Amino acid sequence: MVDNSYANESIRCTVTSCKYHNCDKDYCSLGSIMVGTHESEPKECKCVDCESFESCEC
Repeated sequence: MVDNSYANESIRCTVTSCKYHNCDKDYCSLGSIMVGTHESEPKECKCVDCESFESCEC
């Protein structure tokens, strides 16, 4: 089980379905994340992804 009680205040997050989401403070509990894209040349926020995302097993 992942300990998501840590709140990395450098990484804000509101994706409550991620197992790394700190629900108490809306931050990520990881020390760092990988940001990537599914587009060849992204031009909008919706074109980039948090590649560290893992669905929670709630």
